[in-house]
Amino acid sequence: MIISLPDDVQYIISKFEDNGFEAYAVGGCVRDSLMGNKPKDWDVCTSALPEQMMVVFENERIIETGLKHGTITILLNDLLYECTTYRVDGKYTDNRHPDKVKFVDVLKRDLARRDFTINAMAYNPKTGIVDYYTGQQDLVNEKIKCVGNPNKRFKEDALRIMRALRFASEIGFAIDNDTAQAMIDNKGLLQNISVERIAAELDRFILGKNTDVLMMNHHEIFTEVISELTPTIHFEQNTPYHCYDVFTHTIESVKNAPPDVKIKLTMLLHDIGKPRCYTEDENGDGHFYGHAAVSAEMAEQILRRLKYDNDTIDTVKKLILYHDAEVQASNKNIKRWLNRIGVERLRQLLQVKRADAMAQAPEHGKQKQILLEKVNVMLDDILEQQQCFSLKDLSVNGRDMIKLGIVDGKQIGTTLSKLMDMVIDEELENEREILLEHAVEMLKGS
Repeated sequence: MIISLPDDVQYIISKFEDNGFEAYAVGGCVRDSLMGNKPKDWDVCTSALPEQMMVVFENERIIETGLKHGTITILLNDLLYECTTYRVDGKYTDNRHPDKVKFVDVLKRDLARRDFTINAMAYNPKTGIVDYYTGQQDLVNEKIKCVGNPNKRFKEDALRIMRALRFASEIGFAIDNDTAQAMIDNKGLLQNISVERIAAELDRFILGKNTDVLMMNHHEIFTEVISELTPTIHFEQNTPYHCYDVFTHTIESVKNAPPDVKIKLTMLLHDIGKPRCYTEDENGDGHFYGHAAVSAEMAEQILRRLKYDNDTIDTVKKLILYHDAEVQASNKNIKRWLNRIGVERLRQLLQVKRADAMAQAPEHGKQKQILLEKVNVMLDDILEQQQCFSLKDLSVNGRDMIKLGIVDGKQIGTTLSKLMDMVIDEELENEREILLEHAVEMLKGS
């Protein structure tokens, strides 16, 4: 098969070959090309040693990104290309990085150290595809499989456990049985990996395909990363509103959420506090009073532990806190929500509620979805008509209150809030003279 190489990559490979070295496009760019996808990055491996690469490209701009590990980055036409010497890795005492590397002159040995077979292929125009480890076959079979011994691969770099799930999610593949078992056997090694790297893989995973199947089949990995998920597995809800246990409901709602990391994280954690809040009434029906607040607090703790940024933590926490609150299909109620949380967050909340409803008992969930569709239509109308729902849109302000003789800051705020409430409730029009007149009457009555 012929892969169409960008001109810059062809130039790099030819430049190496003209100087007596081997060079190949390698890894993800080969995988993506064989799948018919446009690669995001192009990496090159070569038999040239680091100092030899520096000489070959002495007239180009070079960034010494990882010289001791055999990697330089070449800048061509404002794009970056990593070039790495064939190598084998030494021991991985930290389960993440090799203590040292040894440069070799055989491509096969270099490909043998890579994580998964679909990432262990190389290509150049003269030789074609180089595939020693069944990468092409595994692409056809849609399998994520380690190169060689999977236990060894995961002990070398435990982040590969999360990467396996992420690749499976992003490209819609299943994980090979032996690889999956090795992931479970070595899941404890994830404790040695930085939480930032785990969170980055988790983000990419939840934005992918078949997240529900992957989370169900590999739940041991997710509970290793987020132990608070463990009690939700097989936790029956015993309510006519739900047809799934808490964990299954959770992963169904993640699947149904739009491709937004904050919304996906919200769905992953929105019911995590349910097992702590479970009670049964005299009829044996289950209830989860207060679970939204408990789940919100737990979500904050989890996201801080995984070192998410403050904006993500705040957004997810608030969406979980409000996810079970009622949003009515009425102008007044929608404007109250807009006044309370703003346009962007209300949009997010409606997406959360829709994903939640889609993962509930069909009859109950369908009714909720119909209601949410009405709310969205009414929300669009409110915004299109520029109806007033916040103090910044009110036709009077603090300076107007001062001119009326209200000098106390607290009283100014109280007066404006009362006027705002009356406009939202459609008791007053948002007209300056009408609002000033009513403010005077309020002042007389105080």
